[in-house]
Amino acid sequence: MTKKRALISVYDKDKVVDFAKALIEKYDYEIISTGGTYETLKSNGVEAVELSEITGFTELLGGRVKSLHPDIYAAILASRTHQDDLSQMKERNIHLIDMVVVNLYPFEQASKDHYIDVARLIEFIDIGGVSLLRAAAKNYFYVTPVYSPDLYEQVLEDLEQNIGNTSYELRKELAIETFQYTSTYDSIISEQLYTRITEISADQMPDIFNLNMKKVYDLRYGENPHQKAALYNPGWALDFELLNGKELSYNNLVDLTAALNIVSEFIDVPAACIIKHGNPCGAALGENINAAYIKAYDCDPISAFGGVIGLNETVTEEIAKHVKEIFFEVVVAPDFSAKAIEILSAKKNLRLVKVPVNALEYKANQKAGLKVLPFGVLVQSPDQADLTKDSFKVATSHKPTAEQVEDMVFAWKIAKHLNSNAIVIAKDKRTIGLGVGQTSRIASMEIALNQACDETTDAVIASDGFFPATDNIHAAAQARIGAIIQPGGSIKDKDVIAEAEKYKISMIMTGMRHFKH
Repeated sequence: MTKKRALISVYDKDKVVDFAKALIEKYDYEIISTGGTYETLKSNGVEAVELSEITGFTELLGGRVKSLHPDIYAAILASRTHQDDLSQMKERNIHLIDMVVVNLYPFEQASKDHYIDVARLIEFIDIGGVSLLRAAAKNYFYVTPVYSPDLYEQVLEDLEQNIGNTSYELRKELAIETFQYTSTYDSIISEQLYTRITEISADQMPDIFNLNMKKVYDLRYGENPHQKAALYNPGWALDFELLNGKELSYNNLVDLTAALNIVSEFIDVPAACIIKHGNPCGAALGENINAAYIKAYDCDPISAFGGVIGLNETVTEEIAKHVKEIFFEVVVAPDFSAKAIEILSAKKNLRLVKVPVNALEYKANQKAGLKVLPFGVLVQSPDQADLTKDSFKVATSHKPTAEQVEDMVFAWKIAKHLNSNAIVIAKDKRTIGLGVGQTSRIASMEIALNQACDETTDAVIASDGFFPATDNIHAAAQARIGAIIQPGGSIKDKDVIAEAEKYKISMIMTGMRHFKH
């Protein structure tokens, strides 16, 4: 009886020697191998046949062409039940290949080196390996594709349970995974080459948008217990570390992202926010991170209960002592002091999440925004438009003070991350009133003013969209607001500006809006 054959050609040689030995010694396989894999096996006492002995074809181009030969692909793709296939194999003296053990050049790992040039990067594009795996996966009725060292133990266990043969169920499972593996590999290549060598304007959306994602883990449920959910990594996701607490939920992940989005707006100043249901109930800047946190908490202590805290600097012992006395779901920050971890770990259910990047790195990592609709998937670039006190227009004759300008820039950055219609009232670089997600801007204004109570004198207002009527300005005037920042662009702009002039309210037009639906 002809021995079963395994073709082994791997870039990652971890565990391959032991795997090949087990195939030979326990299951009477013959090993075919190539290049560096062949040398590794032979130097470790594993008997193998070099591929060129079978094909009569020596490697070309420094090993870039070695497995692309019709005899090899016929041996993998031949049906074991079609007589015509078997007759051709016998006629050409081609022995069947029953297992293909291949993993690919590490293109994804190489692409993470932003300094590698394209000529060097494309050398990490695997050609033969992808073809071998696809051939094996296509013929999974008879052939076992093995695309990772992590599968070796599973394959050996299956061989043990099935008297030296792999089961159809395993081959079917590995075939699906193999095509997922190779399609992900190809999509990473296309995305990297598009990014690095395309001449298409950065403002133009690609004709094909690839998003192959690997599941990180299943979540207990989605937004609600009756919904299923999982976290996926599309390849560029930031690393995070859960230092304490229960597994992160769907809503935890959404809220901690909202927190990071806000605090990362502020690069060189300590920032803190507390998120509840995707929106901040408080946000503030401070002379240090302790002050920023306390200011953010004091914005709305009632709503802060059960919220998610976001900080753009290390969590200190002082913050930890305050947090310990209140119920919060999550604290997310670039780092935690040893003392803070010690204090907060006493709360077994409090999730401590470390995202070890600074604000600049976090913002640079933002990719396309996606919305799944019944009609397709909407894709847009992230809202990275920034505003500084030097890049806007004062529309009124009454000019804002330097302190009001600082507060308006702060409030504008917060409004960017609230659901529309959004109104932010701020004073001393902290929010004092927030109107979020209402169907009219005046409704959001009234909610924000009511929340701010008697603190509104000389405070500032930021609006994510233009004011369509003067009623908003009248409401602000009644509350003694000192300055307003808004996009402008309404047919009522002249009336709105005139109303602000009437009440000596300074008004800044930014020329951009920040709708968030």
